Amino acid sequence: MLADAVKKYYDKSYDLNCAETILYAANEAYGLNLDKKALKTMAAFGGGMAIEETCGALTGALAVLGILYVEDRAHESDKIKELTKEFFQKFKDKLSTDNCKKLKELYRNDEIRCSRIVSAAAEVLSEIVDRERLKKQEV
Repeated sequence: MLADAVKKYYDKSYDLNCAETILYAANEAYGLNLDKKALKTMAAFGGGMAIEETCGALTGALAVLGILYVEDRAHESDKIKELTKEFFQKFKDKLSTDNCKKLKELYRNDEIRCSRIVSAAAEVLSEIVDRERLKKQEV
């Protein structure tokens, strides 16, 4: 389950940023079979891309959606665009913003760091992935 994998990888012993945590957790939970090089792609997205802009947990989740729902490239269909918009909206509905600086002010502390934010991103990602998997099974 994604939530359990997020708890595992957001532990201080792994020392991953929020974006890395989501990708590592999804790699395990969804069997993405990403290699170390692919996992490293999220390194620059932590801390709102180091400038406290768009949340790293959100960008990590969007990377997962791309991996799961793009066959070759984004322009092959509107699916990834629709899923991206949905993720943003649900994330903002849960936490009120997608801005890293504001999220940190609202939810971060030294003890738990950004665990509430990362968990919320995982919840939204799980909702979307679970629904899409059900749709695929019904076809």
